[in-house]
Amino acid sequence: MHLDTDFMWKHLPDFVRAGGETLRIGGIAIFFSLIVAVIHSFILYFRIRPLTWAVRLHIELARNTPLLIQLFFLYFALPQLGIKLSAMTTVFIAMTFLGGGYFTEVFRSGMEAVEKSQSESGLAIGLSKWQLFRYVILPQALRISIPSLFANFIFLLKETTVVSAIAVPELLYTTTSYISLYYKTYEMLLMMTLCYLVIFLPLSFLLGYLERRYRRGAFGL
Repeated sequence: MHLDTDFMWKHLPDFVRAGGETLRIGGIAIFFSLIVAVIHSFILYFRIRPLTWAVRLHIELARNTPLLIQLFFLYFALPQLGIKLSAMTTVFIAMTFLGGGYFTEVFRSGMEAVEKSQSESGLAIGLSKWQLFRYVILPQALRISIPSLFANFIFLLKETTVVSAIAVPELLYTTTSYISLYYKTYEMLLMMTLCYLVIFLPLSFLLGYLERRYRRGAFGL
């Protein structure tokens, strides 16, 4: 098999731009998913009755429906109801919906892992329930949740491949488009694979380092 390296070098800038778009989409989705997860955690902790059911419904829908179906519903079904969203808006809403559901479960399990004695001690020294949540429960839950949280960061970034279905120009869409135009299948697949490795390998090592760094501050480590 002969690889057309000149062709690959020529289109390298296009793949760099597509990789940047992948990181931008994933980064924004992670940011808003974290905001959603913190708000949901607050609702679940204080057991705000009407909203608790809405949060649990969101979690179940997010975790039990594929991202592709969520994208198609927002992009193709909503216009039939008179609601038209751009491709990028659709992506951010769908990925935040998905990530928010997963991140909420991560935070919920982290809060449940905090020792009850911590809550009892906080109440005993006169902390309000809000102060207890802010200064005692949430910081410890975040530390406990870091491994699962970082794993879900990678998961959500990988899900950006799905958004090519609605013509968002990330790496997979760029690859399939160039294969259709130039029939350079092996070259484009190799470029895509290398780009994903360049993105995910350093990110994985960085998150692993940050996880070990945060764990070092925990009791007994």
